[in-house]
Amino acid sequence: MTPESIAFVNQVLVPCGLMLIMFSLGLTLTLRDFAAVFTGGRYVAVGFGIHLLVLPLLGLAIGLLFRLPPELALGLFIISICPAGTTSNALTFVGRGNVALAVTLTVMTSLVTVFSIPLLLSWAIPHFLSAGGGKLPELRVIDTMLQLARITILPIAIGMVVRRFAPDLAARTARFLRPTSFIVLLGVVGFAVLVSWQMVVQNLIAATPAIYALNICAMGAGLLAGKLLGASARDSMTLAIETGVQNATMAIFLTMTVLNSLPLAVSQNIYGVIMLLNASLLIRWFRPRILAEIGGA
Repeated sequence: MTPESIAFVNQVLVPCGLMLIMFSLGLTLTLRDFAAVFTGGRYVAVGFGIHLLVLPLLGLAIGLLFRLPPELALGLFIISICPAGTTSNALTFVGRGNVALAVTLTVMTSLVTVFSIPLLLSWAIPHFLSAGGGKLPELRVIDTMLQLARITILPIAIGMVVRRFAPDLAARTARFLRPTSFIVLLGVVGFAVLVSWQMVVQNLIAATPAIYALNICAMGAGLLAGKLLGASARDSMTLAIETGVQNATMAIFLTMTVLNSLPLAVSQNIYGVIMLLNASLLIRWFRPRILAEIGGA
């Protein structure tokens, strides 16, 4: 692929795909849904806490434990600070989990990480890469916040406006766009793998154990939280999916569009595949318990 075509995908298609995902999420929301942030109880609070506090620490610890090269370690950290993705909502729906809880956590983490991601990245980039002596990727914190707001908060808000004034249109459009998150995720990961194929192959053995460990630990944190809180099988599976299925599309957007670094995207390419495989296995494992809870419906 030519540099021009790669730039077009990174600067236009990837942001547009991410905005479409967020717009489809907004089509399912009303202002009343945000009351769940305050009335959703301990499951919402714990799931939110895992995303904002536990996952970044896991990303740091696992990169250190597995002694990953700096760029792979930073790529792993970036995926750990990203919000839950709408793919997690679709997987929760397929697994008959608590979709309302999943959507609430996705919305909350998507909104808050607009501000937390640039701040954490401004620390992480020199922390991971300064020892290499090369030129560091440039990051402007305020500009990045505004950029993330344009591709997350704005399309969610537009979707909510459509839902408010044209509910029938919003419902039809939401059903049509339901597969969007999967399609965009597969397209973005596929493109990233294509343009960085040699780097992916070279780092597959070195990076995969750490990436797999992060995903298992993330899902395990959700399962452990559910067990400690006495949650039902539906809520426990939902917490595990929401903490383990990150917005890999946003992670690749950050590395390839904001930071313009293919090597940093290697970890996210592998994570995007692993998280879908593990989430599918988790759904199959929970299926008998969930069916028993809902009476086999």
